[in-house]
Amino acid sequence: MPSPPVGPGPRTRVRRLAAKARYDESLIYSILDEAHFCHVAALVQDRAVTLPTLHARDGDVIYLHGSPSNAVMNALVDSGEGYLCATLFDGLRLARSGFESSIAYRSVVVVGSTRDVVAADEKAHVLDLFVERVLVGRSKEVRPASDRELRLTKVVAITIDEASAKVSEGPTEDSAADQELPIWAGLIPARVTFGVPRPYLNGAMASGAVSLPESVVNLLSST
Repeated sequence: MPSPPVGPGPRTRVRRLAAKARYDESLIYSILDEAHFCHVAALVQDRAVTLPTLHARDGDVIYLHGSPSNAVMNALVDSGEGYLCATLFDGLRLARSGFESSIAYRSVVVVGSTRDVVAADEKAHVLDLFVERVLVGRSKEVRPASDRELRLTKVVAITIDEASAKVSEGPTEDSAADQELPIWAGLIPARVTFGVPRPYLNGAMASGAVSLPESVVNLLSST
């Protein structure tokens, strides 16, 4: 059975190319979880500002983090409402016309209520979530955050009130006349790949072989 819808809501309803809209929770969450970063928007001194940042999801809450002096993070808390989006680039959708050529993508727009995370135990939990978002399994390989690091990190929680996804996939929408043209059309898939790890020792690149931690080994074996 499909998961319950998160939208559409008045602020996230897809109007342009509405056939590409998706509102089911499982798809929206999967895109957020797969995306390596998001963009969050806020009004800072009456000016619209967009910030690329890491994010971590726990249930229907998305966490962001930054410096306590970060103007966007502070504006999110002050306004009580947050807007963010995340996009996955899945490849090139090449049509027989420039007008119909595009990219394959999955994107999400989220609107939710914000709060400042101040409890030390919740903040420590969230920072572990961020470590896991960077690399699964890494949180058990690194030392825990210190009290100083917790004080120097601002964590903002955005509880999802409404959200929508937009998915562009499949054949391009060539007209019947264009279908007859001798022009190549199709999909060129894209994916993120990782290169050879470069270990560092004492602030410099290691010259000899260094064994890899389990988290890195698992990452490389899965790509």
